[in-house]
Amino acid sequence: MWLDLPVWALGWIHSLGVPAAHLGVAWGVTKMPDRWFVPGRGVFRSFPGESVRFYDRVFQVRRWKSWLPDGATWFGGFAKAHLKGRDRQYLERFRRETCRGEVAHHAQVVVISMFFFLNPWPWGCLLPLYALVTNLPCIVLQRQNRLRFDRVLERERSGWR
Repeated sequence: MWLDLPVWALGWIHSLGVPAAHLGVAWGVTKMPDRWFVPGRGVFRSFPGESVRFYDRVFQVRRWKSWLPDGATWFGGFAKAHLKGRDRQYLERFRRETCRGEVAHHAQVVVISMFFFLNPWPWGCLLPLYALVTNLPCIVLQRQNRLRFDRVLERERSGWR
């Protein structure tokens, strides 16, 4: 622990700071330029063996995906809870927004994990664990959705619907 804070102060820091980290990162990422989020490049490339079916089998995504909130809409971002169109331009935009969502959730894991340094050992380990538990489902869903859009857009490119 870097600072020796009383328990009541840690309680206030965590109860205000952790939600502020979630919301602040989400807001910041919604303001980033679209050109930074290119599906199929860098970290947005699919991994070997990664597929929609993999996520359905391993993570049972269909069972819980409807429970996740769509925080982007809170800041005027792109709504990803439901498809609102099927034209190519909309699907490509949605796919790009899955990259933005994935970055937001990875960044939240990093920022919230930094609260580790305010806590005594071993209690500080709970913050990175919390960050993973709350953001990993969102990351999994963004990756699975991007794979779905890749498949749909590829079929359209090849002339098959």
